[in-house]
Amino acid sequence: MSSSLVESPRTFGDMMRMPVRFYKTIGEDIYAHRSTNELTSLLLKIYLYAGFINFNLLVCGELVFFYKSIQDFETVRLAIAVAPCIGFSLVADFKQLTMVVYKKTLIQLLDELEEMHPKTLLAQKAYKMADFERTMKRVISIFTFLCLAYTTTFTLYPAVKATVKYNFLGYKTFDRNFGFLIWFPYDATSRNWVYWITYWDIAHGAYLAGIAFLCADLLLVVVITQLCMHFSYISGRLEAHPCDPDQDEENLSFLCSMIKYHDKCLTLCEHVNNMYSFSLLLNFLMASMQICFIAFQVTESTIEVILIYCIFLMTSMVQVFLVCYYGDALIAASERVGDAAYNQNWFQCSKRYCIMLKLMIMRSQKPAMIRPPTFPPISLVTYMKVISMSFQFFALLKTTYYRD
Repeated sequence: MSSSLVESPRTFGDMMRMPVRFYKTIGEDIYAHRSTNELTSLLLKIYLYAGFINFNLLVCGELVFFYKSIQDFETVRLAIAVAPCIGFSLVADFKQLTMVVYKKTLIQLLDELEEMHPKTLLAQKAYKMADFERTMKRVISIFTFLCLAYTTTFTLYPAVKATVKYNFLGYKTFDRNFGFLIWFPYDATSRNWVYWITYWDIAHGAYLAGIAFLCADLLLVVVITQLCMHFSYISGRLEAHPCDPDQDEENLSFLCSMIKYHDKCLTLCEHVNNMYSFSLLLNFLMASMQICFIAFQVTESTIEVILIYCIFLMTSMVQVFLVCYYGDALIAASERVGDAAYNQNWFQCSKRYCIMLKLMIMRSQKPAMIRPPTFPPISLVTYMKVISMSFQFFALLKTTYYRD
């Protein structure tokens, strides 16, 4: 048989490929500490900082535009149109800030997960890694497509529309419009070269925001997938253990190894909680308002605007659902450890073994979870709460708008 047909084990790097590659396109190198090329690392860092300075200047322009628009009732609609983009930008900014502040924690987390990753094909089959990876890849593909579709549509639609009208429909002027409502301290549409420089500057800012927003969630998906895989493996090993009463030393040795393994997984979950809890709180609050403002745009705009904002709406709702789904999966996987421990034939074992098993069951009753401040632990219940908040904001906005 040809060696090329032999199945090779999947590495941790294979699972991390998508977030790592996308992050590098904006200058963020997660594994910069392993790089041997200092010049490349420096250039990437300069590119990243320059990109975020440019992006934040554009966000300031959006904020100024929003402020000017709410001064007059006639332009309030424009403020509502730009509000979701501001929310998206601020969340992207905060997610990137979180990655910077918790960089050491992130490196430690990824290094430990890589060390724990099953290395051989036999081990990976025991961990049922293929099943976890298959689900993860589908989720990542769908969310990546939606997130990039949103930024691409908003960015390119005005130029494509103007090009079609000018070159194919016989219009005498080229409409110099932008996909995002931004205030500039200069006339950005006065000259052709000024317009195109500004246009591609905005395009880069939009791409950077989309990648920063996307990759933080892709990292979360990869990490929680790994943790769920480890919890599932612990559950399977506990349930399958025969608990032979004549082999007490082997039973105790096995249980000690499982307790240490379980404790390490719970410690890594705490790292994830520390990294993501506050940024996800902001994410959910902003998502509630984003969904509200987008829904208002969808109900009050032309067909072409509705189509564009529908992509944005789907992206926002899928993103919240994605985070809540994986938060729920983490809770369920960690709780199953206690159930698996109880399902053993522990009544045949020594008193010492039973006490240790009891402590493990008690610890598993406090499941691993991500706990945003003032918010319930992230689960599918959280998703319903976010959607409920969005509807309340939407109803309030509609009532206020039409009353005035």
